[in-house]
Amino acid sequence: MYNLLWGLLFVAVNFGLFLACYRLFGKKGLFVWVALATVLANIQVVKTIELAGIVATLGNTIYATVYLATDLINEKHGEKEARQVVWFGFFTLIATMVMMQMVLAFQPQPSDIAQDALVTIFGMGPRLVAASLSAYLVSQFLDVKLFAYLKQWFPARSQLWLRMNGSSGVSQLVDTLVFCTIAFAGLYSLDIWLEILVTTYVLKFVISAAATPVLYMARRFRHPADEAPQA
Repeated sequence: MYNLLWGLLFVAVNFGLFLACYRLFGKKGLFVWVALATVLANIQVVKTIELAGIVATLGNTIYATVYLATDLINEKHGEKEARQVVWFGFFTLIATMVMMQMVLAFQPQPSDIAQDALVTIFGMGPRLVAASLSAYLVSQFLDVKLFAYLKQWFPARSQLWLRMNGSSGVSQLVDTLVFCTIAFAGLYSLDIWLEILVTTYVLKFVISAAATPVLYMARRFRHPADEAPQA
């Protein structure tokens, strides 16, 4: 029960900080948020918790806000800007991994107490790195394309929920499938692998759907940069 209640507060804080970042800094704030969220998601994912009887990894909540940011930019600025923010997040992720691997390569002092913790957080094997980067690129660009496609067919402001959940629902399924296949296929039996796949996707989708009101609130914000014409 504690984890469930704390998890609800955690989700609310994540969404609240996302809204504050956009309200204060506009489109530039969304670029910064995507960079922050991609890095934090890969740090938080090393911690596992039990939530309502389901064993899950952290990171799903803040990772869902990456889709929230790209959908918001797609809605207000167009597909070209949304693709740019995806590349920005990818570069941030690559840069963080490269720099932290170099940090780990330094020989620590015998009295150092940080090395083991840093290895736990950033010492991902090549397979996990490939899974994380591949899932991010494939799913984020798919989300951008699907959102733009759905916007052509369902352009009404009142249909934003459909554009958001339709694109995020499909792209997060692909994200989960790509990550679990590259990271875990062959390491677990098929039934365990399917359990990880299904529970991870369900948790991602629930959080993403819960973010729908957040996107409606964010769309109402006005910022000078938001008035630029769509590409």
